[in-house]
Amino acid sequence: MKSRASRPEDLVDQPGGGGLPGRLGDEFRAELIAFRRDLHMHPELGNQEFRTTAAIKDRLEKAGLKPRVLDVGTGLVCDVGEWDGVTPMLALRADIDALPIPDTKVDVPYRSTVPDRAHACGHDVHTTTVLGAGLVLAALDRQGLLPNAVRLVFQPAEEVMPGGALSAIESGVLEGVGRIIAVHCDPKVDVGTIGLRIGPITSACDRLEISLDGPGGHTARPHLTTDLVTAAARVAVDVPALLSRRVDARSGLVLTWGRLHTGHAPNVVPQHAELSGTVRCLDLNAWRDAADLVHAAVDEVAGMHRAKSVINYVRGVPPVVNDAESVGLLDAAMTERRGSYAIEDTEQSLGGEDFSWYLEQVPGAMARLGVRPPGDTRGLDLHRGNFDVDEEAITVGVELFTAAALLAGRS
Repeated sequence: MKSRASRPEDLVDQPGGGGLPGRLGDEFRAELIAFRRDLHMHPELGNQEFRTTAAIKDRLEKAGLKPRVLDVGTGLVCDVGEWDGVTPMLALRADIDALPIPDTKVDVPYRSTVPDRAHACGHDVHTTTVLGAGLVLAALDRQGLLPNAVRLVFQPAEEVMPGGALSAIESGVLEGVGRIIAVHCDPKVDVGTIGLRIGPITSACDRLEISLDGPGGHTARPHLTTDLVTAAARVAVDVPALLSRRVDARSGLVLTWGRLHTGHAPNVVPQHAELSGTVRCLDLNAWRDAADLVHAAVDEVAGMHRAKSVINYVRGVPPVVNDAESVGLLDAAMTERRGSYAIEDTEQSLGGEDFSWYLEQVPGAMARLGVRPPGDTRGLDLHRGNFDVDEEAITVGVELFTAAALLAGRS
């Protein structure tokens, strides 16, 4: 993608009165939309985001910044302004990977050009907002208007459990950082609006894979063998039911199956069965106990049917737990930009997000960024091939981030 480097005076319109600087000019808005569309047309899966990384790096370098590619080979970290080595920095985080699903949109010129790959979770928007904020903040820094250095984190592999945030942290992206913020597209929130919540805003999410084995046999004589189809069916039904009685219902622990496979012939009792699904949990403490509870429940049910069980419990991500002060910063930033009417309360979802790993290290918060066009009734959702956004959300995200950086630097 050819990216024309905008001049600082193209980037921001200086408001009169006591308002914060950093509102976007029309020319720069158009540039950011073009950047997002280019990413959307060229989606890359987790840890394969080489083109995406190169595009971000090129644009940051044109602005005079010095991005560093992360140790895993994709993703970047870049400081805006000179860190004094003492004052904790605010970090702005974006995730850059796409999903392994086809783009089913037919009426837009920026449809994915890569078969069975799509930016169906809005990571192209997240990336563009942090990039745009970084460019605006760099322009303000050149004008002496940036109070403190700000760190940009472009993280790979958010969709790959346990999440690329862990490798980003290992690459040192949090060194010198005192707070980190992010946004996530929400197609159920109107564009121009953000959703905020103090405390948990997403759930924990783990992956569960189970193998069941038995000697096999003839369906005429199931009493002489292990009826593995029945055993698999009982595991599928009874394990979630057992879990619902062994944890506090308020923890929201839910096991949902996505795959069950066994057998090849109608008159043969199979020797092997496989089940896989996800374990989601709203409560951090219950999540920490979830693996042991699932192991015990599976072994108990499988044992009742004389099936041997092998369990692969893959730890995913804990809940994203928003820090109250960080939510207050996002609230103040959005109020400054759009007014308090542009902020709504949001509920905790059962979706998982590896932004949670950063919050195990430093305080921070994630806001839901409204991307629903006015009057839209299509009911779009994340992780669907027809997912799309109102691109005005890019401007909202950039101005939210820049206001948060300026306000954080004054506190």
